[in-house]
Amino acid sequence: MKNASGPARLPRSLLVLGGTSQIALATARRLIARRTRTVWLAGRASPELAEAAAHLRTLGAEVRTVDFDALDTGDHERALGKVFAEGGIDMVLLAFGIHGDQAYDERDPPAAVRVAQTNYTGTVSAGLIAGRLLQQQGYGSLVVLSAAAAERARRSDFLYGSSKAGLDVFAQGLGDALYGTGVHVMVVRPDIVRPGSARRTPLLACTPEEVATAVELGLRRRSESVWVPGALRVVTAALRHLPRALYRRLPL
Repeated sequence: MKNASGPARLPRSLLVLGGTSQIALATARRLIARRTRTVWLAGRASPELAEAAAHLRTLGAEVRTVDFDALDTGDHERALGKVFAEGGIDMVLLAFGIHGDQAYDERDPPAAVRVAQTNYTGTVSAGLIAGRLLQQQGYGSLVVLSAAAAERARRSDFLYGSSKAGLDVFAQGLGDALYGTGVHVMVVRPDIVRPGSARRTPLLACTPEEVATAVELGLRRRSESVWVPGALRVVTAALRHLPRALYRRLPL
C-alpha cells in the first residue's frame, strides 16, 4: 500500500490478531470482497479459529492460521515474526480483547487483572512488535480496535473502560511515533457492538458489519481515528465535559 491512494489503500494481505473476533471477521469479509487475497488469523488453536479460516477460504482468500495468545507476551515476537517472514503484510488488525463481567470482577481482583492484561498489556506488546515489523518493511496499516468506553469512566464498566483507555492512548502515541515512516495507525472506537440480528439498543449500538464498513472508509481516507457510528464523536465529546456530579446521575 506504499504511496497508494483510493482503493489501492485497501490491503491485499491482512493479519488479524484475535482471529475469532466478530468485528475482525466482518472486516476481513468486507476487505476480501474488495481487494484482500491473503489473510492470517492469529489466535489460540480452537474449532472456532479453524471454522473462521474455512469460512474465509470460501470467499476466495488464501487463509492461514498462527498460534497467538494475548497473555503470552513472550511468544508474540515469534508469532508475528513467523507471519512477516512469509511475505509483506499490508495491514495488521489488532482485534483481541475481553469485556469481562464488571460486577464479578470487582469482587475478584485476579479476574480484573486478566481484563487489564489482555486489553492493555497484551496490546502494548503486540502493537509495538507489529509497528516495528511494518516500519521495517516501510509500509502498511495498523488498525487498533478501541472502544467508546475509553473516553470516560462509567460505573457499569470502568474496568473494561480503563483498559481500553490505556490501549487508546498507547495507539495514539504509537501513531505519532510511526508518523512519517510509511506506517499508518488508525484507532477505531465503536460503541456497544451487537450482532446484526440483535435489537439495536442502546441508540448508538452498532453491528460488526457497520464497524467493518467504517474501517474500510477509514483506510481509504487514511484516517487516524474512526468513530462508529460517526455521531458518537459528538456524544462522547459532550459527555467528557459534563460535571462529574451530573455525569454520575446518567444511566450509563
